[in-house]
Amino acid sequence: MGGFGPAIPLLQADQGTSGAIAGLHGTALGLASIFAGFLNARLVHRYGRYQSAWIGIALFLFGAFFFVSMPLPYQTITAIFVVGVGVTIAIANTVTYLTGHYEEHAPRAVSQNNGVTSFFSLIGTVTIGLLASTAVSWRLGLLACFPFAALIYLTMGRAHSPEHIPDSNGRQRGRLPKKFWISWVGLIFTISSEFAIIFWAAALLRERTFTSPSLSTTLVLAFPLGMFLGRWFGTYIKPSLGIDARLKTILALQLSAFLIFWVSEILLTSFIALFLVGLGTSMQFTLTTLRLLSFGDGKTDLAMGYVALASGIAIAGSPFVLGALADGVGITAAFLLVPAFMVIAFAIVLTVPIKEALR
Repeated sequence: MGGFGPAIPLLQADQGTSGAIAGLHGTALGLASIFAGFLNARLVHRYGRYQSAWIGIALFLFGAFFFVSMPLPYQTITAIFVVGVGVTIAIANTVTYLTGHYEEHAPRAVSQNNGVTSFFSLIGTVTIGLLASTAVSWRLGLLACFPFAALIYLTMGRAHSPEHIPDSNGRQRGRLPKKFWISWVGLIFTISSEFAIIFWAAALLRERTFTSPSLSTTLVLAFPLGMFLGRWFGTYIKPSLGIDARLKTILALQLSAFLIFWVSEILLTSFIALFLVGLGTSMQFTLTTLRLLSFGDGKTDLAMGYVALASGIAIAGSPFVLGALADGVGITAAFLLVPAFMVIAFAIVLTVPIKEALR
């Protein structure tokens, strides 16, 4: 589904809607993430992290099928809500499962897991961009998730079934520290900047460089390409750096590269700058999530539920606000929201540091 965000301008053109209506698909994803965040701890208590991840994948596939087959905005928005619930549950339980399994190597494992995700996002973006320039419906590119899900199940899903015994004390609950909640706000702003770029970078690229919708959608592959390389190889660069130091470095890179992308009117420069934005964005979710887990007093599943809530608020608000603002002032001016998000996230990392012993 990685190609869905860059395809929002294509969907808007297909349905003949405003930027605000098109942005409601992002809002649906966000509301789905909020709903899944409240649901996740209950699912994990009953089924365990591994089985909950597969429940998420099943919901995701169900929603993806109906998104491809339904033409009207209210239908596609509803389908994307189902997709969002499934994706959020799958991601939350993959991260916590890997974190528990790899222990001190969790930062590298989670980052490289997200790198694989970015690689397939890249495939989705290219597929949809290429289909958009043909007579074939670009939405059919989203069906590629089905054979990949089948492949995962056939090669691993049937053979791996860890035992889960529900905790007799019930699902995780209770209060979390003030540092957690301040950092939680920072996560909202990092995800807001990421999804504003995912959903509307193709529109800004088209506005600045006068490329066609299909070409601009395809060239946005620079962003997931940067995300993939940063997530896969980033943990090998300066491994002695603490989580906060890494996060501040990539936020600074993201901001600098984005400003170049925002002002550029040269296609090659925009492509390179967007690639660097992807590099800067690559490890934000991983590092910010690890910060939150470190502040979570051992309540990992509860903390991940709140991570999903933060994701939902950001995904629901950021693309919609930017799309609605673009209807009034244009996409170029509206995109000034993004560097503001980055600056606030950076300030929160400075304000609430974690122990540098964490890696």
